[in-house]
Amino acid sequence: MTGGNKEVEQTKSTNIVLFSGDYDKVMAAYIIANGAAAYDHKVTIFHTFWGLNALRKDNPPAVKKSFIEKQFAKMMPRGADKMGLSNMNMGGMGPKMIKQVINKHNAMTMPQLIEMAQEQEIELVACTMTMDLLGLKQEELLDDVNYAGVAAYLADAENGNVNLFI
Repeated sequence: MTGGNKEVEQTKSTNIVLFSGDYDKVMAAYIIANGAAAYDHKVTIFHTFWGLNALRKDNPPAVKKSFIEKQFAKMMPRGADKMGLSNMNMGGMGPKMIKQVINKHNAMTMPQLIEMAQEQEIELVACTMTMDLLGLKQEELLDDVNYAGVAAYLADAENGNVNLFI
């Protein structure tokens, strides 16, 4: 605004629904999120279904689970660094190869991208409904994660400048 009125600065926001548990897609989501935060966007990553695996601790504490919940826990990768690629996974060789390329080019690893997101105060949200379905407990996820349902995501996304589904 001009003409003596105080200029009003509006915060831009980026909201990402992270549905995929593929290493390369999760990496892309976090690169976009960190880039948006660097441009002063308020950023939220809503982790649901397989995207929750990015928030899993490498060595979570033992928690009580039903038989099916234990089976899900065994089948799902523990943490962002253990996920497979969406293409060219090649029985687990693909992630090893991409990590070598990342290292060679001094690029950030998935754990480093997540840590950077936390440092930039990107809101990492775990979908509570999906946690219930998959038998994931808060103790199994990284610290400084928020917990909410789809209504909370929709409230953020409604006024978002950028909304992505990955």
